[in-house]
Amino acid sequence: MYISGESGTGKERAARLIHELGPRAARPFVPVNCGAIPETLMESEFFGYRKGAFTGADSERDGFFQQANGGTLFLDEVADLPLAMQVKLLRVIQEKTVRKLGNPQEDPVDVRIICATHQDLAARVEEGTFRQDLYYRLNVLQLKMPPLRELREDIPHFIATLLDRFALLSQEKRPHLTPAAVTALMAYNYPGNFRELENILERAVALAGGDDVDVADLQLTPSATSLADSELLTEYSHGGQEALPDFLDRVERAAIIKALEATRFNRTQAAKLLGLTFRSMRYRMERLGIK
Repeated sequence: MYISGESGTGKERAARLIHELGPRAARPFVPVNCGAIPETLMESEFFGYRKGAFTGADSERDGFFQQANGGTLFLDEVADLPLAMQVKLLRVIQEKTVRKLGNPQEDPVDVRIICATHQDLAARVEEGTFRQDLYYRLNVLQLKMPPLRELREDIPHFIATLLDRFALLSQEKRPHLTPAAVTALMAYNYPGNFRELENILERAVALAGGDDVDVADLQLTPSATSLADSELLTEYSHGGQEALPDFLDRVERAAIIKALEATRFNRTQAAKLLGLTFRSMRYRMERLGIK
């Protein structure tokens, strides 16, 4: 399985859920960051080694494949694997056997491989930096994790979940976000996705002087905000009795109509202009009644 998506969208969390909800849940889940392993150590880290296989090998050690036997091996940032290691990985997938360094024989392994990367693997194949045969082996099933900016309607749920978690861990009263703070979080562009939202809230809760968390406590990066400018926040906080969902729908509708007008009502181009997929654009237009 291949999980794609930008950094911070929860690719490892998705892999863990697949493991925990599947028939291999009782066996190990072994996460590996392929970009963090020096190329000279990759073979020994992945396949293990026998005692005396090389200088410093004072005892036998299992590699990632042996550790994950019967369970799931999660290869994060798989696009960072060098070509030589890609060849070895392809052989393991095909033969379902691994050979430790210094071992004359191969041992069978039963491992489900889930890989992930924030890079475009198909583009890496075109560039010649990722093997096409390995790509097809890994990309049997693909799961795309959407960026947080495409899930704005779910942000209040994410906020509530994170605040509940912080309160549980700290054993303190659950903090409360002001309407202006919620508006700012709903409108923020989140270049770091869910991981950034978690960091923003954790910092804001720590910096807030009381039980209320306001816009200033969030410390949002101005250059990365989309709709969360001072005029928008002022409009909502002093706008009267309009409910927050209605206000956000109005802002979103205006942004979509503006993008459609700018692209002569080409939905595909308007979606790109807004940083949305065509499917997400179509869903939002249907939800907001834009025809």
